[in-house]
Amino acid sequence: MGNTSNSLKQLALQKFKKNFWGVFSFWFIVLVGFVSIFAYVLAPDNSQYANQMHLSIHSKPPGFKVTMLTIPSQVKNKQSFFDKIFFGIENTDTEVPISEYVIKDSLLNYTEYATDGLKGVEKSVALANFPSTEIKDFIKEKRFVFGTDKYGRDLLSRVLVGARISFFIGFVAVFISLLIGVLMGSMAGYFGGKVDAVIMWIINVTWSIPTLLLVIAITLALGKGFWQVFIAVGLTMWVEVARVVRGQIISTKEMQYVTAARALGYNDFRIITKHILPNIMAPVIVISAANFAAAILIESGLSFLGIGAQPPMASWGAMIKDHYNYIILGKPYLAMIPGLCIMSLVMAFMLIGNALRDAMDVKG
Repeated sequence: MGNTSNSLKQLALQKFKKNFWGVFSFWFIVLVGFVSIFAYVLAPDNSQYANQMHLSIHSKPPGFKVTMLTIPSQVKNKQSFFDKIFFGIENTDTEVPISEYVIKDSLLNYTEYATDGLKGVEKSVALANFPSTEIKDFIKEKRFVFGTDKYGRDLLSRVLVGARISFFIGFVAVFISLLIGVLMGSMAGYFGGKVDAVIMWIINVTWSIPTLLLVIAITLALGKGFWQVFIAVGLTMWVEVARVVRGQIISTKEMQYVTAARALGYNDFRIITKHILPNIMAPVIVISAANFAAAILIESGLSFLGIGAQPPMASWGAMIKDHYNYIILGKPYLAMIPGLCIMSLVMAFMLIGNALRDAMDVKG
């Protein structure tokens, strides 16, 4: 039995490796996962939530360059290396886009950047505020690869940091849906009778409520926030898993190896966990891949409606919400870039789901 199971796994793995789009999607998802974990290391703006605002350079096109003056703060936050890597730097320094500067006596005189040919405000700061005598260390040209959003924040940094929510919502939601769905589906399919009737009633009631409406209700009950959205999305996705598990167990529980396990005196828990579930996981894995994609879309929809991840936290859905009106104002990239990110990640999960379905279809 063990050798047969191993050979079937090897056969499925070989079939999966031959599927170009499945393998490509797998590595794309791994790449997005790496980016979401180390977003602050990769992002040009590594402040918390990539939230450095410069209103004077708002809505600039991709590739925009500006001279940036950094005025160091006298108060320094103590942060651990771990915090800086995974949660960004609590930046207290002031960044000012400037068009020109002159050093005179003990002052740095600079002109703030202004758009549309307007004259920028002239200001000065004492050289004593800079710890280094080399003032040029604090004046550097900054390039915005994806341009800036309507608040003058670096769009590339926001996209990289926003990947974290869209990516991890899938994992948390699928974990919760598997936990509840496998438990409920197993009980309904294995015990049948009244247990099946009660669980099917719960499933049908949950199924009848529109997913987005149910998520909104759960989010409002739990409160707005990061983890509340994760839990709310997970609690709405267990129904499909439960129905699949129930159907598979009903067709499997009368097979000879299950009857033999009963005859040997094994308890119901062992029969379900050790004998039935390992043999029905193929369709569950496939539906989990589809649930990943659905979770990302639901979270994006919630962020668009304003009840997902709350500002200043970066989220692809929230970025579309902030900039969708720019599509008709001649700057469609502000909404299209996060939209393409959502589309590509959802597509990757759907393709990997299709590849897994084909690979695990051993009868084929």
